[in-house]
Order: sequence, then structure tokens, then C-alpha cells
Amino acid sequence: MEIYKQPSYSVEERVQDLLSRMTLREKTGQLNQRMYGWDAYAWENGELVLTEAFRREVAAGAGMGALYGLFRSDPWSGVDYSNGITAAASAAAANKVQRYVLEHTRLGIPVLLSEECPHGHQALDGTLLPVNLAAGATWNPQLMEQAYSRVALELRSRGAHLGLLSALDILQDPRWGRSEECYSEDPFLAAAFTAAAVRGMQGTTPEELDSPDKIAVILKHLCAQGAAQGGRNAGPAAIGERELREIHLPAAQAGTAAGAAGFMAAYNEIDGIPCHANEALLSGILRGEWDFGGIVMADGQAVDRLIALTGSYEGAAALALSAGVDLSLWDKAFSTLEEAVNRGLAREADIDRAVSRVLALKFRLGLFERPYTDEQLALSVVGHAATRSLNLQVARESAVLLKNEDALLPLSGKLRRIAVIGPNADRLYNQLGDYTSIQREGSGTTVLQGIRQCAPAGVEVVHALGCGIRESSTAGLSEAVELAQRADVAVLVLGGSSARQFGGDFEANGAAIISEGSPSEMDCGEGVDLADLRLGGIQLQLAEAVAATGTPVVAVVIQGRPHALDELEPLAGALLCAAYPGAEGGQAIAEIVFGHVNPSGKLPVSLPRSSGQLPVYYNQKDPGRPRVYVDMPSAPLYAFGHGLSYTSFEYGSVSLSADSISTADLGTGSRVAVSIKVKNTGAISGMETVQLYIRARESGITRRIAELKGFSKISLQPGEEQTVTFHLGVEELGIWNTSMKFAPVPCRVTVMAGGSLAGARTAELEITDGLGTGV
Repeated sequence: MEIYKQPSYSVEERVQDLLSRMTLREKTGQLNQRMYGWDAYAWENGELVLTEAFRREVAAGAGMGALYGLFRSDPWSGVDYSNGITAAASAAAANKVQRYVLEHTRLGIPVLLSEECPHGHQALDGTLLPVNLAAGATWNPQLMEQAYSRVALELRSRGAHLGLLSALDILQDPRWGRSEECYSEDPFLAAAFTAAAVRGMQGTTPEELDSPDKIAVILKHLCAQGAAQGGRNAGPAAIGERELREIHLPAAQAGTAAGAAGFMAAYNEIDGIPCHANEALLSGILRGEWDFGGIVMADGQAVDRLIALTGSYEGAAALALSAGVDLSLWDKAFSTLEEAVNRGLAREADIDRAVSRVLALKFRLGLFERPYTDEQLALSVVGHAATRSLNLQVARESAVLLKNEDALLPLSGKLRRIAVIGPNADRLYNQLGDYTSIQREGSGTTVLQGIRQCAPAGVEVVHALGCGIRESSTAGLSEAVELAQRADVAVLVLGGSSARQFGGDFEANGAAIISEGSPSEMDCGEGVDLADLRLGGIQLQLAEAVAATGTPVVAVVIQGRPHALDELEPLAGALLCAAYPGAEGGQAIAEIVFGHVNPSGKLPVSLPRSSGQLPVYYNQKDPGRPRVYVDMPSAPLYAFGHGLSYTSFEYGSVSLSADSISTADLGTGSRVAVSIKVKNTGAISGMETVQLYIRARESGITRRIAELKGFSKISLQPGEEQTVTFHLGVEELGIWNTSMKFAPVPCRVTVMAGGSLAGARTAELEITDGLGTGV
């Protein structure tokens, strides 16, 4: 028997044996993922059949590297419950695809099935988590690790192998439509969630990939898409190497350390070099510095865009391949790799390198031994109560209470009538975000439904739409005002929407096309960038009209990006912010409104006052003296890390285990312990996120105003006190020095700890040169 068919041999030995048997066409076939999965099947008389287009694609590549989105459902794919693949039918469909490939190719190499899961599985019946911006607001990577493990279980039970997961983008410009896909504006926080996602979906050891409850994670996007000029999608990132390494690479490095199976290159360029052609990034840093051994996947049709640099598809494919891209996504260029080799544009050695990586992943997933999936497993996995419970808890912990004047929340007392008003009060899809599958009728809970379920007996809950997200019609204002006048409290549910519509226009890579002045209600998501961050349409006019009635106003903002709420904030006695909180979001918000749940979310991004104030992220370079605007405050409306609770927490002083440490000691693993006591001084239990920052100076380079270096979410009963301890070592205190080497340098450091930067307790730490002298 051939070595590659024998599991007793190592993955490396099996790869080399199989590679030695492959023709050039078979090799290039393994590097292609050209086909949309929904074009691979059709339903005939109630039976799923493979299309002629799928058969031709397998024949053209003498096999198939990967098939994208077999289960994808959304308006772009045109897949819904009338023509798509439900959870119950998934494994059988996957097995049919796999069986055809194995039985109709010479070597019988299994195909990888890759699926979108930026916040849960984008498939019929797939669980959708709150978007990444909401996940970041939980400040609870351990909770997200559990949630991601359930997503992995669902995907693998349906027959999928690769999960394409948004994790690496840093939110520096909230005008960007893909803001919702970012965990944070902070690299430390984003890195923690990236590592949690990898652990949850892949496990903690390489061997766990070959398990029925784990999938291989492809982290996207590498990198710096969040720094695009003007917040325009896929725009150039005008940054240098230091900014790249300090801000945009830590999450990717954390994902590598956690064992991520793959990365997806980003559309943007960095200093003139597109990421798909950036050998220094994809091979030098990723593989050379970090010793990454997995695959690099292209983004959708991104390799074709390199024709602007090369003039031909063959040249574009050769450029991406040599830079370090292994697997295509829908592009034509990689289908010309055989011709590129024949013309001398690409080297077969580069083909072999990429094929070896793709094959190694297939072996690690156990596909050669177990190519088929238990066709009954998904029935007991998808939609499980444990998954819903985790999803609900993520939504609860992601909501951020920004303002609560006179303890308006939680609602209590003798309420007779609550008016729930606004465009996001009763629209489930407006809670779900972009990359969202079609939902079954009656699934999920809107804010209106949640409030009706949680309201005390005898309380009447009335509802008015009021207005749309972006439309200008004032037809609903009078009804909203009338309901508010007759209510004891008005809950205004405003914000944005990434809900796509059937019949909409989409680019070839799936991004929504929203033209200038478009009447679409969609104001966020891929391809939907904004210049003005104020709430769209007449939402502010609605809020002003409701507030003018004198009825107390609770404003709930459901959004995919940080909107500018400067004009809304004074109109509301309480302000609750929820990045798209998912299908369980309505219940979670209602539980907070009525005090069944104590809010614990903290902002993972700064909330600006205006688009003209950007950039407003907290960790900007320290200018050494105030740099202010004349026409508005320079500080954000609400700062990174801010979030209120229904209880109160008191912090003690910061204690350091040493007030100085040498660079030599840091280099050999020594650390400084930072401790602070936290006490719940309120009347109810609550969760608090203790945050640790540093502000360094006199280190030879310009440092940042503040840098997050640790956080811990704890739960305290009334009167309970707990000491939280962090450790500062070389990873936290080192910098990219003047020689662009990561190392500790002599400097002075202010250590800050508290519930946020505002009012944080401080202590001073000195890093010496190891010779007994300071800075």
C-alpha cells in the first residue's frame, strides 16, 4: 500500500510520498478553491444532486483543493430555506461531494470544505453569535472560547473542515463598514480574543484537529485593513513597520502561538505592497519569525487584483504564490498556475511548497482515514440548548451601560405602560450583523419581544416604529410621540443595520454595493463605509420628539460601528450600547433593562463625538503636550474601557512587587507583580473588569498615551473584596526599539490599574539598564 494511505507514517512522510506521485495539474488543482459551494448542487425532486459545473471543476483540476460555502446562505448566494441545505441534510451533502471527489480522481485526495464563520456559522440553522465588536465588549475571552467551541462542533458535525474567522482587524476608523468584525481598537485585547477563538475551535494541541468536534481555523485578515485611509474598505494602509508591529500584528502572532491552521491575506496594501504580494509579511514575518507552518488562503478574487502589478493572470498567480499564498479563493489567476510554470513565470518548487502545506492540513484533519461525516450527528448538535445558553450569556455580557442618570435603570416601581419605539426595536436581522444567514421564521428575540416577555405582570408594552434607519420619512413620528406621551418610560431602540436584502447589488466577492445617496437601510457591513458617523435618517429627530414629551427616555443603541452619539446622549436618562448582539440579544437587553442581569460590558473601542474628531482611539502616540481642537473637546464621548454597573466598585492602591527591574532580568524571564484590591460596595452582585495599563517615557522612541497590558473579569458579591494580580514581563514591557528589535529598554513606566483609565490608581516602575543605572 502507498505510504500516503498509511496512518502509521508521519504527516511529513505521507505528504512527500503523495507529492511525488502527483502531476503538475494535480498539484495546481490542490491550490484552487474557485467554486462557490452553492453552485455545486441543485435539488431535483427533493434529492440533492451534484451539478455538471461541479463535475467540470473537479475534472479541470484533476481533483479539488477546497470547496467554499457549500452551506452558505444569504442574499448574495441567493440561498434560503427553499433551495439550500439545512442542518439535517448537511452531512449527507458533504459526503456526496467528498465521495464524488474520491471516486473520480486518480489519487483520491479528499476536498476541504470551507465555511464562513465570522460570528458563528453562516448557514441555514447555523448558530450566530454576537459580532466581534460585541464579543470584545464582554472582556471575557474564556466565555468566548466556550462559545467558539460550540460553533466548531456545529461545523464539523455538518461536514465542514475549515472555518473562516474574522479576528485580526483592529478598529482604528469607525467609518469602515467592517468595524463590526473587529474585537477592539486595542491589540492586546484583540490578541486575547483571537487566541481564545483558536483554542475554542481547534483545541489546544495539534492532535485535536483530528476530532469530530474541532475544525481548522483560517484567521482573517492579514493585515492592517482597519487602518485603511478614510475608512474606505480595502483602501491603502499608510503605516510604517513600527505601527504594523505594535498595533496590527499582535493578534496574528497570538493566533499563531495558539496553533491556528491558517491565515487569510488582506485586500489592502501596506506602503505600496498588496498583502497578497507581500513576501516580507507572508513568508518573512509569518513563517520566518513566527515559525508558522500552516496555509495562507487568498481573499475572494484578491489574486486577480494583482494583475495591476503584473499585467497577466499567470503573473499575478506567480507573484502571490512566491510571496506565500497557498490556496486561492474564487480567483481565475490560480487556475493558470500550470501555464505560469510552463511559461517560466512560476517555479514548480513553489507549487510543491504550497501543495505540501495544503496536503498536510488534510492529513492533520484525518480526512484520508475518515473522509465522511456521521449523517445523524448534526441533528443532536445544531441548535442545542447549551449553545443557545452560551449565546445568551455572550449577549448579556456584551451590552455596555454608558449612562444611567438618577438610576433610571433598572426599571422598577409602579410602571403601567412602556413605549418601545424605534427602527431597531422589532427587527431581528438588525441585531445580527453582516455575514448573516437566512433565519427560520420565529427564531430569535427582538428587543420588543424581550421586553414583553420580561415586563412585570400588568405592565402594558406598546410599540411604534417611529422611523427607519436611514430613510427620511417623518410619517411615523406622530404615533411615536403619542405613545411616549401616554407611557411611564420610553425605550428608544436606535442605531444601524448590516441587514442585506434579496435583490440587492453585490460585488463579485460578495461585498454589498451601496451607491452614493442610496436609499438602502443598510449602513454597515462589508462595502458599506460612512463619512458621517451620526445616526442615520431622522433617528435624532425621533429622539428629540420623544424626549420633548417629558417622558423618561432609555436609549438602546444597536450598532455595528461606534456611532457619534453626542447629540443623542443628552436626550436620554440612560444609554445602553449593544454591538449587534445576535439572535438572543433582545432577551439579554430586556433582562438588563429590568435588572434581571447586572450589566458588565466595557467598551472595546472609544466612542467619538464626531467623524471630524477621528482618529479618537485611546492608544495614540503621546505628543508630549496637549493637542486640542478649537471647536470641540478632544476626548471621546465615551472612552475605551468605560462601562457602568448597577452596583459600585472601590479600588485600593496599586502595589508593585518591585519598583525597578533591569532589562537583563526581564530578558531572563523576571516579572513585576502588580496587585490591586477591588471591593463591591454596592447592594447587589456584579462583574467588574479590572484593567491594567502602562504609560512609558524616556525610552528612545515615541510611546503611546496608554497601553493595555492586562485585564481580569471578576465577580463579586456585595461587600466582597478580592485582590487581582497581574504580571509585567518582557512581553508587556518590551518595545520595538530604535533598531526595530523587540527588547526591553531603560525607561520610566507609570503603571495604572482600575475599572477604566479614568480614575485609575497608579504606581511608578523604573526599568534600568542592568548596570545599576536608570534612564
